[in-house]
Amino acid sequence: MTASDPRPADPSAVTPPAGTPPEVTQPEEADRLGELLRSPGYFKALVFCALIGVPVSLIAFWFLVALHELEHLMWDGLPEALGWDVPPWWWPLPLLLVAGTTVGLVVTRLPGGGGHVPASGLHTGGVSPGALPGVVLAALLSLPLGATLGPEAPLIALGGGLALLFRDLARAPATPQSTALLGAAGAAAAVAVIFGSPLVAAVILIEVAGVGGPQLFAVMLPALLSSGVGALVFTGFGRWTGFDAPSLSVKVGVPVPQLDAGDVIWAVLMAVAIGALVHTIMRGGRLTARFVAKRPVVHTTLCALAAGVCAAVYALTTGRSPANVASSGQGTLGQLAADPHGWGVGALIAVLLCTSVAYSLCLGSLRGGPVFPSLFLGAAAGVLLAPLPGLGVVPAMAAGMAAATASALRLPVSSIVLVVLVLGSVAMTPVVVLAAVVAFVTTQLLPRGSARPAAGGPAEPAPARPPAAGASGASGGSV
Repeated sequence: MTASDPRPADPSAVTPPAGTPPEVTQPEEADRLGELLRSPGYFKALVFCALIGVPVSLIAFWFLVALHELEHLMWDGLPEALGWDVPPWWWPLPLLLVAGTTVGLVVTRLPGGGGHVPASGLHTGGVSPGALPGVVLAALLSLPLGATLGPEAPLIALGGGLALLFRDLARAPATPQSTALLGAAGAAAAVAVIFGSPLVAAVILIEVAGVGGPQLFAVMLPALLSSGVGALVFTGFGRWTGFDAPSLSVKVGVPVPQLDAGDVIWAVLMAVAIGALVHTIMRGGRLTARFVAKRPVVHTTLCALAAGVCAAVYALTTGRSPANVASSGQGTLGQLAADPHGWGVGALIAVLLCTSVAYSLCLGSLRGGPVFPSLFLGAAAGVLLAPLPGLGVVPAMAAGMAAATASALRLPVSSIVLVVLVLGSVAMTPVVVLAAVVAFVTTQLLPRGSARPAAGGPAEPAPARPPAAGASGASGGSV
C-alpha cells in the first residue's frame, strides 16, 4: 500500500474468507451506527432538531392560517360583500393578473427567486435564511389569488430556511452535513403541519433527499409490487375459502368496499393512462418554466392570466365556481369525495381539462407545490371512470390519486403513504400500491424532455428522480 493509495494491499483484509457466517462478515455496520448514535455531535444535533421543531411548526401553522384566511377573503368574503353567492366566472382574471405581475417582481427583485419553481418537483436544500422573505411573499401572492398549486413546496422551503436561521442565531457550526441535516429536519417539521402526520413528512423527506440512490428504487419497486399482489391474494383467498389468516390490523366501524378482480384490472389500466397524463402536465410545466425564464415579469403575468382564463372557461361551461380550478384543489377534493355522484360527466371532463392546463401553467410560473392538484386530478379521473364495469367509486378514486401523485412527485412510497392516510382506511392499500408503482414506472419510461432552463434563466434542478449512483443526499458525512 502506497502513501497515495489508501487501499490495503491484502484483499483478505476487506473480503472475508468464503463460508464466513453473515453475522461475522457484517458486524461493522451495526458498530458504525452505534458509534454514530453515541457520538456527542450527533446527540447534540438530535436535541437541536427537536428544539427547532417547535418554532418551525408554530410559524408553519400561522403561515397556513394566513394562506387560508386570505383565500377565504378573496374567494368568499369579497364576492359576498359585492352581492354574489359564488364568485362570477371572470373573478380569477384580475386576481391572477395581480398574482402573475407581483410574483414576477418578487422573482426578479428578491433573493432566492421566490423559492423553487414547482415544475422542478419537491426537493430540499438551496434555501438560505436570506431567501425566506421572497419565499413567503411569493406564496402569499400565488396561492390565495388562484394558483393551481398547493402549499407544500413553500412549507419545505420555509421550514428548511428557518432551521438554518435558528442555527445561525445560535452560532452553531455551519458544515455541509449540518446544513443538510437541519434543512431536512426543519422541512419535515413544517410539512407535517399541512399533511397532519409526521409519518408522511418523514417519508417524503427521505425520498426527496434521495437516501440510498437508485439502488433504493430498484429494490423498493419490486417489493412494493409484490406486497400489493400478496395483499390481494390474501384478501381473495380469505373470501374464497372461508378461512382467515391472522394479521396485524384494527377494524373500524365504517363499511368499506371489498376489492375484486375488476377493481385491480381497472386500477392498473388507469395508472398507465393517468401516469401518461400527469407526465404530460409536468413536462408542460417545465416548458412553461423555460418560457418564463426569458422575461420573468411579462411571461409570468401572461401564464398566470392564461391559468385564470382556464378557470373562467370552466365556470362558464359548467355554471360552477371558478375556484374549483383556481385553487390547490384541497377544498374541491373534499367536496368531490363527499358527493362523487353530484358531479356530472360534463363537469368532470371540464374540471379535468381546465385544471390540467392551469396546473401546467402555474407549475412553471407561480410558486407553490405539486401535491394537492395532483391528488384532485387523480380523484376526479377516478370518479369519471368509476362507472366502468367492475370498478367501484372508492377503489377508482384511491387508484387515481395514487397514480397521479406518484407520477407528479416521482416518489412512489410517499404517494402510497399519503393516499392511504388521506383515505383514512387501509382497505384500499393494495390498489393504491399497484397504481402507484405502475404509474411511477410508466412515468420513468416515458421521454422526460429537457429540463434545462432557457439561456439567462435561473438554474432549476430536474424533477424528483432517483439520484446518481453513490449519492447520499442529506445522510452523508458526519454531523
